[in-house]
Amino acid sequence: MESSYLKLKGLGWNDWFEQRTECRPSDTVARVAAVDRDQLLLMDQAGPFRARLAGSYLYRHHLSQDLPCVGDWVCVEKQPGDDLGLIHSLLPRRTTLRRRSAGDSIEYQMIAANVDNVIIVQSCHFDFNVKRLERYLVMVRDGGAEPYVLLTKTDLVEPAVLNSQLSEIRAAGITAPTIALSNVTQEGIDDLRQRLLPGMTYCFVGSSGVGKSTLINHLIGRALLNTKAVSGTGEGRHTTVRRELILLEGGALVIDNPGMREFGILGAEGGISGSYSDIISLASSCRYRNCTHMREPGCAVLEAVKSGEISQDHYENYRKLKEESEFYQMPYVEKRRKDRDFGRFIKSAKKDLKHE
Repeated sequence: MESSYLKLKGLGWNDWFEQRTECRPSDTVARVAAVDRDQLLLMDQAGPFRARLAGSYLYRHHLSQDLPCVGDWVCVEKQPGDDLGLIHSLLPRRTTLRRRSAGDSIEYQMIAANVDNVIIVQSCHFDFNVKRLERYLVMVRDGGAEPYVLLTKTDLVEPAVLNSQLSEIRAAGITAPTIALSNVTQEGIDDLRQRLLPGMTYCFVGSSGVGKSTLINHLIGRALLNTKAVSGTGEGRHTTVRRELILLEGGALVIDNPGMREFGILGAEGGISGSYSDIISLASSCRYRNCTHMREPGCAVLEAVKSGEISQDHYENYRKLKEESEFYQMPYVEKRRKDRDFGRFIKSAKKDLKHE
């Protein structure tokens, strides 16, 4: 089995996984490249093949986050001549990228697993939004991966606009490596390609139309498959319909994603601490140890906002993300109580307005 593990290193395997692997003697290890309804596309040292989840696994795991996702490693049984492998277990995840499920659910949706770097893509032309960028950074860091920021479509804006956007990123205290490029002129693509290292996994996330799929097509050197012409506004069409792990010629692995404008926060205190280190650092100088940075006297954070050391937008986004994170860390019963209290407050406020 050890020699098989060595061959898997080109697919992102490392000692961390080897120390935590407990497969049956008849199983081998493979990585999930894509999930298509009741079948999964797996990759191992011999190449890609299809597999399905064993009935015993489905019986024991009912939550969607417990099912294999793109980037996961699994223990799979496949006999010679079988059309499909049979997945018996899921290996522990070294890193995760997840978001809150839609609606009021407190469950989460797995986007990818075992990713080394998450490349957050925004378009300079129509999609640039620092608050949304900060939200992405929180969830990336909370899952244990390292973030990059990628600004695309630089050919559609003046250099002064790009410089202003880069200044906004720095002013928000964002220290993640930032790359700017154009899929049209190819400027910046070589810089990105040099950062994609063999055996490392990179996940591209961002809104629809920012150029993720076109960029990945450039990286893998194929024609612009499944992409449509860019509209006159510079906003592209939705192009990616599933998450897929792709092995580049240079040895790096990349995951493309369907566009995601919203990135619902779960309990993400670790990610918030990493993304707002400037505010966290100042908080140690507040007069009160449990300072909420809302209205307490002697609050170093509020003083920094007042003096302009920290921007108002950066502070307000910190407060919003922290409150959202804390809400989803509460027990379910307490969440329901807070929702009811807020509903009563709204009804009371409406009555007061009618009597004025």
